[in-house]
Amino acid sequence: MAPAKRGILERLAAGPVIGDGGFVFELEKRGYVKAGPWTPEAAVEDPEAVRQLHREFLRAGSDVMQAFTFYASEDKLMNRGNKAGQMIGVEAINRAAAELAKSVANEGDALVLGGLSQCPSYLSGKGKEAVQKEFKKQIDVFVDTGMDFLLCEYFEHVEEMEWAIEECRKTKLPVGANMCIGPEGDLHGVSAAECAIRMARAGADIVGVNCHFDPFVSLEALRKMKAGLDAANLHPYLMCQPLAYHTPDAGKQGFIDLPEFPFALEARICTRFDMHRYAREAWELGVRYIGGCCGFQPYHIRACAEELAVERKKSPEGSEKHLPWGGGLVMHTKPWVRARARRDYWENLKPAGGRPFCPAMSKPDAWGVTKGDEILVQQTEASSVDHIKQMQKIQMEKKGVIA
Repeated sequence: MAPAKRGILERLAAGPVIGDGGFVFELEKRGYVKAGPWTPEAAVEDPEAVRQLHREFLRAGSDVMQAFTFYASEDKLMNRGNKAGQMIGVEAINRAAAELAKSVANEGDALVLGGLSQCPSYLSGKGKEAVQKEFKKQIDVFVDTGMDFLLCEYFEHVEEMEWAIEECRKTKLPVGANMCIGPEGDLHGVSAAECAIRMARAGADIVGVNCHFDPFVSLEALRKMKAGLDAANLHPYLMCQPLAYHTPDAGKQGFIDLPEFPFALEARICTRFDMHRYAREAWELGVRYIGGCCGFQPYHIRACAEELAVERKKSPEGSEKHLPWGGGLVMHTKPWVRARARRDYWENLKPAGGRPFCPAMSKPDAWGVTKGDEILVQQTEASSVDHIKQMQKIQMEKKGVIA
């Protein structure tokens, strides 16, 4: 009989845990996820595509397979014309995603988690009971399928996060909690430090940030969170799963406010060497769960795992074909490329974008819309043509194109 795997809290106590990367963006690029709703029905419709991406992250060094359950609450699966909730169902999608993640985790020594995200019910002003009812539909599946722990991730408002953590704490599983916020805090003006304190007091064993901002902006948010937690004498494990896109020009809403979102972000992609720096800075800050979100591909995760190979006491399987810091270039046919086979070259390189007429920075849309604003109330019906025209008119007015 195989020995039982160490749990997430035991692993975090022993050293760094490497998470996985982004699924919705990567699977959208591969043709399995629809941009807009970003829901994970591919777990049922195209399970081998999901399984393959899990395997790529496992080979890259991920210690946790995160079930592909982003935006898989029933109200999101039925939002703005989405038929996945009706045609497939919340239970079937979450169950399929959980079983896929488990099957790949069992190919290695990985754990598996079930994740919750913010839901349309909260954005539409529904109360705690209705919102927690949405979470419970997913949590029941995660418990039944034997997930190792739960993660509340991608929450813009700490109030909804508290409700999610509270519902997760009704199980016996460890609970992680990540907000998609930057150094300015949540969208209702709660500071990053206070968000962390409230997550910990709600019962989260692991606290951090994910998505919306790049690794280095995210670590700045975590510094503020850590300071608040330390001052309050609270000591959960820290977690970071940022974007793989540089966002120094993003506003409070993060990359979704950037005009390049979501189809023209490639010019902002972080290099593998950026990820070495991210993993090292995160570890030195005290972050113990280090992974990624949108834009993070397996080679990004491999870079994090390689950077912390000494601390982890192992290298990823994917390093068999990869020598860090360009070491494999010593075998290149061109002498000037062989000359690049050194760490200082890649560590100090300032990559050019190759677009001479493009700006280095963008101006965020900054509509300032959040929960409580009528324009953000959600619906099951598809957006009408008139509604889209109204949104476009507002966009043009805010850009000063028309009065």
